[in-house]
Amino acid sequence: MANNSTTKRLLGVLRGERHDPPPAWMMRQAGRYLPEYRELRAEKGGFLDLVYDPAAAAEITLQPLRRFAFEGAILFSDILIVPYALGQDLAFVAGEGPRLSPTLDTTPLERLERRPERLDPIYETVRRVKAQLDPSITLLGFAGSPWTVATYMVAGQGSKDQMAARVMAYGERERFAALIEAIADMTVDYLSGQVEAGADAVQLFDSWSGSLSPDEFAAWVFEPTRRIVAAFKARHPEVPVIGFPKGAGEKLPLYARETGVDAVGVDETIDPDWAHANLPAGLPVQGNLDPLLLIGGGERLEAAVDKIKAAFAERPHIFNLGHGIDKSTPIANVETMIARVKGA
Repeated sequence: MANNSTTKRLLGVLRGERHDPPPAWMMRQAGRYLPEYRELRAEKGGFLDLVYDPAAAAEITLQPLRRFAFEGAILFSDILIVPYALGQDLAFVAGEGPRLSPTLDTTPLERLERRPERLDPIYETVRRVKAQLDPSITLLGFAGSPWTVATYMVAGQGSKDQMAARVMAYGERERFAALIEAIADMTVDYLSGQVEAGADAVQLFDSWSGSLSPDEFAAWVFEPTRRIVAAFKARHPEVPVIGFPKGAGEKLPLYARETGVDAVGVDETIDPDWAHANLPAGLPVQGNLDPLLLIGGGERLEAAVDKIKAAFAERPHIFNLGHGIDKSTPIANVETMIARVKGA
């Protein structure tokens, strides 16, 4: 039975309500799979140009809500804004992805000049979205978790095994811990600024947590996330925090208990029945359709939607993907997914 104590159903779920059908949004829903996004990007320039144009970034945030019956709007930005605010240079290379410099495998963090004013345009984007957003829609801010952000700061770019950061964490423990602490401190300020600008809830993305051994996971995922959540909650006790440690696997229940997050994102590698059985009772969950199944579509897509809904039917649930939507996803398949979630 739905609890209708809030007009924002998604926000209600994050506060412990169950709704049938569950509210839905998609990670990376504002982006490359939409033709209107590609058109705006062609007009405005590169990715970072869009992020730092609050009018354009607000428009991109709102675009998917005009097409689909989503109940969450996710801020259009990037997790590497925090390294940029910590003083690294940031560029997005066409066909190759983000580049940060100087890399911290060779450059001490102390040599970087903090630039917190680089966060200000993101707050303006949040304000613009909030002013235009239907009051029933939950506005989600976000940041990268310290481990994932650190992997980019150390290597200067993404990598398959996060080798540079893992080697530093093993061999230069104190220096790596100082980097994690600096990221965590900036992240608390960044998330707080998004909330003050109008975000209703926030999500921490730990996209590379799955590359860590159990002991390293405890050091660089559990502890920094717990510290961020505690500091953030001291400022904004009523604002929910979603934790998304992609690849956490069997460590997900401990993550849920140890970090203090209000909800956990479940990636596509985790069986939803296992997640329901092993996560703390009543904890809100988000997920966990395979983004590649959304490309394939058809009967298997519909069956997967039904399985996920059934697995989480007895707890607060937000329907989402197990990670971000791929740029090649057909619009029609997103429409099918949403219709199935809503029971149409």
